[in-house]
Amino acid sequence: MPTVRQLLQYKANGKQIVALTAWDFAIAQILDTAGVDLILVGDSLAMVTLGYENTLPLTLDEIIHHAKAVKRGVKNALIVVDLPFLSYQTSTEVAIASAGRILKETGAQAVKLEGGHPTMVATIARLVEIGIPVMGHIGLTPQSVHQLGYRQQGQTEIDRDRLLASAVELERAGAFSIVLEHIPADLATSISQKISIPTIGIGAGTGCDGQVLVTADLLGLTLRQPPFAKAYVNLQKIITQAVQDYSNDVKSATDNR
Repeated sequence: MPTVRQLLQYKANGKQIVALTAWDFAIAQILDTAGVDLILVGDSLAMVTLGYENTLPLTLDEIIHHAKAVKRGVKNALIVVDLPFLSYQTSTEVAIASAGRILKETGAQAVKLEGGHPTMVATIARLVEIGIPVMGHIGLTPQSVHQLGYRQQGQTEIDRDRLLASAVELERAGAFSIVLEHIPADLATSISQKISIPTIGIGAGTGCDGQVLVTADLLGLTLRQPPFAKAYVNLQKIITQAVQDYSNDVKSATDNR
């Protein structure tokens, strides 16, 4: 099983980190058997599994429920769980309580928090200080959808400098890794070269130390495919056809009685 410390060694050795999201036992078991290094119980489950318009309505109880199911299906991969919107932003004490619940109740090894501003850096430093491993997340941060939208971040020099500085500060705070979402590839490469902790890219080019995708996007299960997400199979089509075939068999058997 990869550990937080081993992921740092992956970067030192130039070994790419393979990460995907999971939301239930069955998907987690498949990803783990396939040899994925890191499984993220992401707040994308708000849309993929629960049908919300964005990630904001997801609750701490809901993500804990799904993370427990994921943990039952995993024997090898490192499990990281997103802290949902408003389960960590209001105060360091709230963040500690939320992150502590996740680790205690799910058996996951780490949590992920969005943002690189000074308040978030201080929160991460405190979590790490008390023994909670934290993955950072900068660039496009879905929990800030009403501020940022879903457009690519880091397009101006000011924004590029800000993201690079945030990555440095997150490393100093003790984050063991940082997700870089939907930023220019050259900026992601620069950040990856500047810091010693692994970067995990999603729509950030190949210059990162690993890649993550929402598994539902990879499998072609989502109706709204992000522009940077490659579908490796169209399960929507396959499942629809299977259900139609089953339905036809049932109707045919009934007609022949």
